[in-house]
Amino acid sequence: MVSLDVSRKVDFPAMSGSIKLMIAMLPFPDISPEIFTITVFGFHFALRWYALAYIVGILLGWRLASLSVRTPRLWKDEKPVMTPAQIEDLLFWVILGVILGGRFGYVLFYQPAYYLSNPLQILKLWEGGMSFHGGAIGVIIAAFLYTVRHNLPKLSTGDMVCLGLAPGLLLGRIANFINAELWGRQTDLPWGVAFPTEAAQVCPTVVGICARHPSQLYEAILEGLVLGGLLIWMAWRRGALKREGLICGTFLAGYGIARFMVEFVRQPDAQFITVGNPLGLAWQIGGYGLTMGQILCVPMIAVGLFLILRTRSRP
Repeated sequence: MVSLDVSRKVDFPAMSGSIKLMIAMLPFPDISPEIFTITVFGFHFALRWYALAYIVGILLGWRLASLSVRTPRLWKDEKPVMTPAQIEDLLFWVILGVILGGRFGYVLFYQPAYYLSNPLQILKLWEGGMSFHGGAIGVIIAAFLYTVRHNLPKLSTGDMVCLGLAPGLLLGRIANFINAELWGRQTDLPWGVAFPTEAAQVCPTVVGICARHPSQLYEAILEGLVLGGLLIWMAWRRGALKREGLICGTFLAGYGIARFMVEFVRQPDAQFITVGNPLGLAWQIGGYGLTMGQILCVPMIAVGLFLILRTRSRP
């Protein structure tokens, strides 16, 4: 990992208005992406923060869902949607949906041409490349198939699953920050971070060290803390689990709105950036448009609002 010294002052001669020198920024914390590494017979095995975030996030989500079904008063007629044993069975389906959906979502949404030419690269999950929107679709499909197999209420099952997603989002975004990936656009705000990677330091209008928005932490706060806290409050204090689809709709709309907003300061994937499209817009008309992340959030917001309005129209 590259070490950047942002504490010293640097004097440069007068520059044109299009070039900036960024001094006010936060140094990147000295945290390795790997928690520890073990070498056995020449093979290196490492536990990374990102993998730990997945594991702990899934476990916390499972415990939160289990706690909800062990509290009958939260459900309509005090009848939880499933038993704790069924949640353990569903957990395997959810994990499979997250992994397969996240990977294939990234392949289809972000780099279809590359993976079409190199199909074997799809299997190399350890090299990175996961899409939240793809993972969400994978979880929805997995949960739907499970409810069909066991004849369970689909919307109430969706409410319970969505209730447990926020911890994984919170920890996953923090892990993205530790990995120094998915950083934001360049900024001169005092909380801009000097990410220690060569790609993060390529800022066309900056001379010297480049600071960027810590967009991973923005998402951790909005999608993890704020949205997760809202869903727990709705379920335990406002009886939201008694209205089928309300928790699910709030999660979809809430995540979609949060991600849509953060996309304005998040650096898009490199394959979308060209000389004529420096903002990396996946769709545009007359210089205005949307990033791929924003495009994928629009249907999430629409479906979420539909589910919320649907609950309001029912007794």
